[in-house]
Amino acid sequence: MPSGFVESPFLAATYPSIAITIQKGFIMYKINSNYTKLPGNYLFSTIAKKVSAYKEANPEVDLIRLGIGDVTQPLVPAVIDALHHSVDEMGCAETFHGYAPDLGYAFLRDRLVERVYQPLHAEVSSDEIFISDGAKSDSGNIQELFSVDNTIAVTDPVYPVYIDSNVMGGRCGSFDPSSGKWSDVIYMPCTRENGFVPAFPERTPDVIYLCNPNNPTGTTLNVNQLQDWVDYANRNGCIIIYDAAYEAYITEKDVPHSIYECTGARSCAIEIRSFSKNAGFTGVRLGYTLVPKDIVQDGVSLHDLWARRHGTKFNGAPYIVQRAGEAVYSDEGQRQVREQVAYYMRNAHTIKDSLLDMGYEVYGGVNAPYIWWKTPEDMTSWDFFDYLLTKAHVVGTPGAGFGPSGEGYFRLTAFGSYEDTVSALDRIRRM
Repeated sequence: MPSGFVESPFLAATYPSIAITIQKGFIMYKINSNYTKLPGNYLFSTIAKKVSAYKEANPEVDLIRLGIGDVTQPLVPAVIDALHHSVDEMGCAETFHGYAPDLGYAFLRDRLVERVYQPLHAEVSSDEIFISDGAKSDSGNIQELFSVDNTIAVTDPVYPVYIDSNVMGGRCGSFDPSSGKWSDVIYMPCTRENGFVPAFPERTPDVIYLCNPNNPTGTTLNVNQLQDWVDYANRNGCIIIYDAAYEAYITEKDVPHSIYECTGARSCAIEIRSFSKNAGFTGVRLGYTLVPKDIVQDGVSLHDLWARRHGTKFNGAPYIVQRAGEAVYSDEGQRQVREQVAYYMRNAHTIKDSLLDMGYEVYGGVNAPYIWWKTPEDMTSWDFFDYLLTKAHVVGTPGAGFGPSGEGYFRLTAFGSYEDTVSALDRIRRM
């Protein structure tokens, strides 16, 4: 028998008159090897495993979770009413809805233009809005519009999805564990030394990711600083992917709620938004991406590309969920969700003020539901994670999981209950 081949006993027994061989180790398909470049698990999956192992070893411990950015308050009454009504509609042939339109239902897109963008004097049309099942999906999928040889720039620390999705797309090169960086990614450090405001990179990128208010630091760019980035992008032929998932938490007047408040943004910026944090839809799933028709590269409209991608790979958010989203922007819905946002921001202020009173160095918590906590005594962020878990039984998020500039910091969220927040701070005070 030739080298590299083995006899198949089953086939030989079934077809004794035929000599059948198969090549040992022969594989018909290949995997996307970019996935194998990703180091370890997704950040929050790693945290969940560590917490689960600790809880299994210490079942009597009562943990307080202030790590993952998941909401805890129930959906507001206006949303619940809309869900009930739309579910009833789905039970009647006359009002039943099947596949949603590619862009989403006009009733929701029109409401968003009216209640979100017109008050900001932002030039936006409803057919530039694409309804989806959440900002995380869109943040990960938007990179499909761009060539594999584009260079991305990210603020550091950064929401992991921006980098991980581009690693999967083959744009990030190789990972250096010693530096925590990808070879082909441009990192823009956001640190206390520069007031958490990224400087323009020395090497010009093609795609720039900005999250404002920022996750994880909770810090912001003001209108003038964001305008500088829009001008930079237009001057250098860059595209900005602008994540505005936390805009509902902005309290300071000079912080923009949309990048389209800036002059020239329509020609260089794609804005991604979520219903998860402003209306508690983390378990309901709804978001949208706005792609202006003004963005054209080499004669090709990015709006048309995203429409083609959206129509091919997505069958639309459910009718009942889109009706719930519409209710968020009713008069009553807005009043109720603002009360809920205020509840979480009360938690944020409580965390920040308490940690400051304890002598810690903290940032954020003013325009975002995140507190960016400098780890004490030069502890690494993962060491501090373990310390906080075992000494105070409080779960947070290590800053190193958000990038090299996150080392030495720790993120707490304000999405817990007020009672749990106060209890966690009392435990931290007694560590």
